[in-house]
Amino acid sequence: MVQGPDLVLTDGRESSEAGKLLLVGQPNIGKSVIFSILTGRYVVVSNYPGTTVEVLSGKATELDLYVIDTPGIGSIIPRSEDEMVTLRTILSDEEKSILQVGDAKNLRRTLMLTLPLAETGFPLVLDLNMADEAEKSGYRIDTAALSAGLGIPVVLTVATEKRGKEDLLDAIRHSSRSSLQITYDPRIENAIDRIVSELPRSAASRRFLALTLLAGTSNLVDEFLKKDDRGKKRAIREIISQTQSQFGDPLSQVIMETRAAHVDRMIKKSVTRREERRLAVKSLWTLERLSTHPLWGFVVLAVILFGLYQFVGVFAAGYLVDFVQEVLFKGILLPPVVRLLSHIPEEHVRNFFIGEYGQITMGLTYALAIVFPIVTAFFLAFSLLEDSGYLPRLAVMLNRTFTVMGLNGRAVIPIVLGLGCGTMATLVTRVLETRRERIIATLLLALGIPCSAQLGVILGIFSRIGGGSIFLFMAFISLQLLIVGYLASKVLPGGPSFFLTELPPFRMPRLDNILSKTYFRTKWFIREAIPYFLLGTAFLFFADVTGLLKWLMEIFSPVVVGFFDLPRKSSQAFILGFLRRDYGAAGLFDLFDQGLMDGLQAFVGISVMTLFVPCIANVFIIFKERGYRVALLLVSFVFAYAIMAGTVLNFFLRLLNIHF
Repeated sequence: MVQGPDLVLTDGRESSEAGKLLLVGQPNIGKSVIFSILTGRYVVVSNYPGTTVEVLSGKATELDLYVIDTPGIGSIIPRSEDEMVTLRTILSDEEKSILQVGDAKNLRRTLMLTLPLAETGFPLVLDLNMADEAEKSGYRIDTAALSAGLGIPVVLTVATEKRGKEDLLDAIRHSSRSSLQITYDPRIENAIDRIVSELPRSAASRRFLALTLLAGTSNLVDEFLKKDDRGKKRAIREIISQTQSQFGDPLSQVIMETRAAHVDRMIKKSVTRREERRLAVKSLWTLERLSTHPLWGFVVLAVILFGLYQFVGVFAAGYLVDFVQEVLFKGILLPPVVRLLSHIPEEHVRNFFIGEYGQITMGLTYALAIVFPIVTAFFLAFSLLEDSGYLPRLAVMLNRTFTVMGLNGRAVIPIVLGLGCGTMATLVTRVLETRRERIIATLLLALGIPCSAQLGVILGIFSRIGGGSIFLFMAFISLQLLIVGYLASKVLPGGPSFFLTELPPFRMPRLDNILSKTYFRTKWFIREAIPYFLLGTAFLFFADVTGLLKWLMEIFSPVVVGFFDLPRKSSQAFILGFLRRDYGAAGLFDLFDQGLMDGLQAFVGISVMTLFVPCIANVFIIFKERGYRVALLLVSFVFAYAIMAGTVLNFFLRLLNIHF
């Protein structure tokens, strides 16, 4: 049998006594919130499918169990790498029970996953979450009738309010193997019996494995059997082929239709719906429909971007940065520190802390006085968009545009996450179904998707440049992404995969959740980003002392000065961009603030910095995820393309006499 992935516990401990509880469910149904409730461990809760990509686990606070949060899945048949990870985790050879978290208001979709989970033979509990939304929609669910039909405990919860927590804990303590037995078409049943006889012993029911093989793709046979079982593989493939020849429709559809009929019968017995007179106007002009409309959806997006610009770019990068930098740092915090350290007799030691490239005067000042306020404001705004339910609608609206680049709306998952952290987003490209799509998405992330810290600094600079520079910048970067994505889709063989997603209703974001997410994300920034700022500053200091900086600036100067018409000193910002692009952007911000660059130069510099190679952490992940050969080609292309695009941009702006 295939072994599950290494399940690394988040608290660093392993236990041979505590059992395992797998959290399984479709995306966007509150699974991560349930995980947080059970373990007390915070997980970023996003109102967007696919945000939980890696397998996380933690000790339950009120149960003798390790809770394992698996990636969200659309069905038990894997179509992407994250869904395969979930299946492997379910099939791992260890004692476990399963907690399925489902959407109470979309019971049919939930139960279509419940039935195959019930067939695994593992103890199972069904948690119908978002029960409040189901009730508002007029649904009344008889959990006792549903529990009797499935042969497992069924509970209702509202995870965001911890409503139903005690019922859920009690259900988990009394989880049971389902007594449900679905009878399929006799030809399917015959195939099940024949496949079962070829399968080795496993923790999961061999009947479930046989059904999954019949409904799945041919590569599942290799997943389910050991490499040396060639004869059995051949026999199973022959059984599947013979069975398929007896049906006009795909076996997956035949099996799904049988399950769907069973689900419909259970819903008829356990769900009633009261008819309500709805005051909301069901027309194109409701906000939910506007947000996905081919025309008005872009108007909604423009309004959101304008609000983001005003809050992050104008307020945070303008007023807030000025206050923190001028009043707190230069007026209160730095003077006594500088006076104290100025007594250090050794010049190099003194300059290491408070010199031009000092850890305090440059490293911490850049990180905490310039970038930190902007990033915090961006995290607040982004959390609001996540919790409102807007991001899935953005995926639907941009699906056609993404198709031009060889992708589909599902690629919005890593692209949008790239606005938070490009390194994390590159990992999340695993949710895309094909290798081709993962390569294209990785390329676009590396090329022109600024991370939250860099985007905050960008908004800050453009708020000071003014003159509509932000809109020209967005048009320029979007054009580069379209060009490169289109060309990549033509060079790489294949086409975009099928895209299907469910839109959650718009929700009023909870203030406590937004503040919690912002707190943990800013905590992540302090822990992950600031060391790079200090490391980059130390590199500049030693490079300056040894003359290496002068040598590197001499190498970059012909490009920076000759191609981009930027001041020679801006070379150091691009050197820092190798460590972190937001650090490089902060360097350009500082040069502009000091009057060493005009608006046109700042525009060109920031545009090139955005297209520049990603931070070193992201580069490492690209090599890890895409392999040495592909990664080297991607990074080399991005580097060369950024120089070319920046040169062309600078030439045309000056030719057309455009100034800011």
